[in-house]
Amino acid sequence: MRVKAIGVAVGLCAVGALAKEKAVDMSRHAEYKSGAVMDRIMAHKFEQWEAKLASGALNSTQWPRLNYTKCVNGIAKAIHGDALHTFRCKNMDLYDFINHATLGSPLATEEGATGSSIWGWTDPKSGREFIAVGMYQGTGLAEILPKGRLLNLGFLPAPAALGNHALWKEIRSYKNYMIIGSELEDHGIQIFDMRKLLSISPKKAPVTFSVDDVTGHFKDLPLGRTHNVVINEELQYAVSVGAAPREDACGAGLIFIDLKDPSKPTRLGCNAQDGYVHDAQCLKYRGPDKRYLNHDICYGYNEDSLTIYDVTNKANSSIISRTSYDGASYTHQGWVLDPFNQEYLLLDDEYDEEEAVGPAKDGYPVTYIWDIRDLQNPKNTGLYKATNRGIDHNQYVIDGLSYQSSYGAGVRVYDVSSIPVDPTGNSVCEVAYFDIYPEDDTEPGGGVVGFAGSWASYGYFKSGFIAVNTIERGVYLVKITKRERCKRVHA
Repeated sequence: MRVKAIGVAVGLCAVGALAKEKAVDMSRHAEYKSGAVMDRIMAHKFEQWEAKLASGALNSTQWPRLNYTKCVNGIAKAIHGDALHTFRCKNMDLYDFINHATLGSPLATEEGATGSSIWGWTDPKSGREFIAVGMYQGTGLAEILPKGRLLNLGFLPAPAALGNHALWKEIRSYKNYMIIGSELEDHGIQIFDMRKLLSISPKKAPVTFSVDDVTGHFKDLPLGRTHNVVINEELQYAVSVGAAPREDACGAGLIFIDLKDPSKPTRLGCNAQDGYVHDAQCLKYRGPDKRYLNHDICYGYNEDSLTIYDVTNKANSSIISRTSYDGASYTHQGWVLDPFNQEYLLLDDEYDEEEAVGPAKDGYPVTYIWDIRDLQNPKNTGLYKATNRGIDHNQYVIDGLSYQSSYGAGVRVYDVSSIPVDPTGNSVCEVAYFDIYPEDDTEPGGGVVGFAGSWASYGYFKSGFIAVNTIERGVYLVKITKRERCKRVHA
């Protein structure tokens, strides 16, 4: 269907493109399957970071601790008169910032990059809130205090000799544990009990943990590395995705890990049927497709397709459907709109802006909307576009809001609650943002298509605080001050 082009008003996202699902382009698929596309993207990232290192932009120690700064007329002036500490913003205030060196990683890749993923945990008894910060040398551990300040509590080192791929950490929570994976060879997947932080005295913090201070350590990976980790807490398992090499029997696809006893994680099986999986979300199925009610379903983001799996039997899982879309360049990540009513999901493509293809040819990031009410025949019903140039990265959805880390554009929050009524995306709007990368703010379109700035964020805390991890600087703590309502526009 044709999505109408509309102006940017009341935070409305500009859209206007043909949204359509299609079969995987087999003329290009071999290039994805071989890993050539992934290798090209990784090389491009390292090239960009190396250029920034030469300019001195990637030394995290240069970035000072910041204090509460209110967003006033679209600007948060953390340090008056300093352009690199003047942040564009909307309905979001800055509370704190700590650099990566302070959090435990003064070292970086040869290109100078230090930060990656981030996730959080709330102690159910006390309500205290904590974050785990992915960095080159390991994982930083901090508490978010009630007034919005970060307390640096500890650091968990990487359990293998450092190399460039140590930058890639992906972290998710399972009950009171953090599940920490990395692209670093021999790293495995660390299982760290966050309750260890509860008894650390601020006077003795930060504490450097030993690599042995983990509850469990999953090592049954082909090279001991994984691109990402996925958690299904309800069904008590994790999934390693993108575990190189692609020539392995599991094809760098889905590797299932039993977490019933976190001290003894064990492999349950794998699925290599669609080869490499970059990211996934695995959920007990609660949706309208009665054929799969209560099955265990994984939504895979597989470089050139949305691939949906039935993984109820981990030893004999299968593909339900495999679908591509107009503009597919590198299918990166996505999230189901409502896990308790699985009708729609959002999908982000990491390279369509860089390749200037499809709806993203103008360099404004695109999020693709999928109707998954029929798991065997998902439909790309629409899309919405960012209000700034750049590249969209990781996202998740909480109560009708999509929190998306968009590299140089920072953390962006979209109201996607209208999608079940208007799946074209016309009624989606941007309600808040904090742009943590001022370096490109004066460029045409308010940013550049590049791999700098925000890697990931975590916003599930009841306090409303959102922790944002960046590639170059450190962790920002921000909070939404107002939730605007979108103007409803029908196709």
